[in-house]
Amino acid sequence: MSPYDPSAFPPFAVTVDLVVLTVRRHALCALAVRRGEQPFQGCWALPGGFVRGDEDLAAAAARELSEETGLCAHDPADPGVGNGAHLEQLATYGDPKRDPRMRVVSVAHLVLAPDLPAPKAGGDANGARWAPVDELLAAADEASEGLAFDHDRILADGVERARSKIEYSSLATAFCPAEFTVGELRRVYEAVWGVALDPRNFHRKVTGTPGFLVPAGGTTTRQGGRPAQLFRAGGATLLNPPMLRPEV
Repeated sequence: MSPYDPSAFPPFAVTVDLVVLTVRRHALCALAVRRGEQPFQGCWALPGGFVRGDEDLAAAAARELSEETGLCAHDPADPGVGNGAHLEQLATYGDPKRDPRMRVVSVAHLVLAPDLPAPKAGGDANGARWAPVDELLAAADEASEGLAFDHDRILADGVERARSKIEYSSLATAFCPAEFTVGELRRVYEAVWGVALDPRNFHRKVTGTPGFLVPAGGTTTRQGGRPAQLFRAGGATLLNPPMLRPEV
């Protein structure tokens, strides 16, 4: 067997890209940054960057999240209130031609957080904005000015992960503040799925799984009308039975 020769293999880089989703004005929105450098200078892209030599993928994703949004990643080992954004690994993208500079493999991550403020550009970006995902995905479908690199595909995969996962998990509560009403949670589902849901059926389903929602011990009128009961996400992370996405 021949000895291992590193020079026999072409060098390549690893990046992390972030699909950062939030609900703004009752619409599911993604964070997009305008690239300030080549390649794709001036084009919109997902936030992200190269993995440093001394960090693992999770640390790189958390660092990019902090640099691009000022958010900290949620630490499952310390489930405190206001503990940060939900961050999970999405998928790996390695098409040899996805980056014109060199062979670059990207490990994409999905980030979910409640109604986030106007973004500020960081790193090599010269602009940032929240854009409705339907707008971004429609641009890609119409072969007009889509996102840089293969970020249209990464965004579509991230949105589909969020849409499918809220059917059976507590992921939708990551879009809510620490205490929320059933009506506010329903509006998250409606924004993510792009459909209107029956309020009574929704209330019955999300309160029917023991431990899925826990009363917070108060009420609010911030949505107008009569006081509504406040809840917190409970320890049950699976919705049983699942709430299947309506066909549109």
